[in-house]
Formats: sequence, C-alpha cells, structure tokens
Amino acid sequence: MAKVILLNGSPKADGCTATALHEMIKTFHEDGVETELIHVGNKAVRGCISCGYCGKNGKCVFNDDLVNEVAAKFEKADGLVVGSPVYYGSPNGTILSFMDRLFYSTSFSKQMKVGAAVVSCRRGGNTASFDVLNKYFTISSMPVASSTYWNQVHGFSAEDVKKDLEGLQTMRNLARNMSFMMKALADAKEKYGLPSLEREAFISFPDGK
Repeated sequence: MAKVILLNGSPKADGCTATALHEMIKTFHEDGVETELIHVGNKAVRGCISCGYCGKNGKCVFNDDLVNEVAAKFEKADGLVVGSPVYYGSPNGTILSFMDRLFYSTSFSKQMKVGAAVVSCRRGGNTASFDVLNKYFTISSMPVASSTYWNQVHGFSAEDVKKDLEGLQTMRNLARNMSFMMKALADAKEKYGLPSLEREAFISFPDGK
C-alpha cells in the first residue's frame, strides 16, 4: 500500500491549510493510500546553520522539533505533501526552516517519491508560495503532482475554505493524481528500475572566473 506523509505548516491545527489537507486525506483513503498528517507549524523550528553535522552523522544536529523523526518516515513514504499558509507572499517561515533541514540533512534517495505543495491565503500570494515549496521537490528528482488548478485554497478561516468549492475540488483531484502517480511509479520501478542519475559535475567557480 502506498503511503503519503502530509505536513501542516500552519500554526493552527484546524485552520485553512488543515482543511485543504483533510480534503486530500479523505480522497487518499478512498484510493487505498495510507496517510499520516504531521503538524509542524506549531513547533519552534530553527533554521539550518550549515554546520556539516548531518553529512558526518546522517541526521540533523538539532533533535528537538521533529525533523529527524519525520526524516525516517519520509524515507519509507511514497509521497510528501507540504501545506502552508501564505505570510507576506511567502510560505510560513517555520515550514521553510523545517523543509530546509529535512531535505538538506537527509542523504537517502528521494528519486521518484511524489511531491505536492498546497498553499492557502485570504487573497494574494498563493502562486509565489506554491513556487517556493515546489523547488524542494524539483531539486531532488521528485515528480511533482498537479491538479486542475494550482494547488491552493482561499479564505480567512476554515469555514471560508469550506465555501471554496473549486479549491476543495482541486485538492481532491490533486490527491487522485498523486495516488495514480505513486502506484504507476511503483509498477514502473519494479519493471524498469529507477533512471540513472549523473552526479559528477558540480560547478562552484572557486577561482572567481
């Protein structure tokens, strides 16, 4: 059975972002996909300090805010959904710090794990935030799931989001597409194996030219 980890990057456990994620969870369950929702946005998450500890020890030096715990679950999962509210035209700073450390500190392959970003706002800033979150996936060889609109809902409260019928429809279609992708990729992996990846080239221009 495919499994998806969903991260709620909002400080609120039952707010706009959670409403969108729960709409996805209902659809995932209908498709026979196992889910785990993890509330990240209410934690005190500090950013990466580029200390190099993870490169030597295989985990983040800070062990007080779920990053290492989620990393172990992420390694076993087939997909990851990251949800965030919009703050000043960008994702919540907590989820950004969390994602920086989650992706940088983990050495396991994320290739062909399916990723999806979900964002919520009252009016503007959704698409800019959506772009930021998707970059974690596209630098990690993770296919990005799409829907019938950008993966966003609108509203100032959970009750508002429940009135955003198109937004909720987008969440359901996103979950269905993601379920299909995870199952199809699992079949393809078994039949063909994973694509080879080149890692030799790493250009940093240390000579300043």
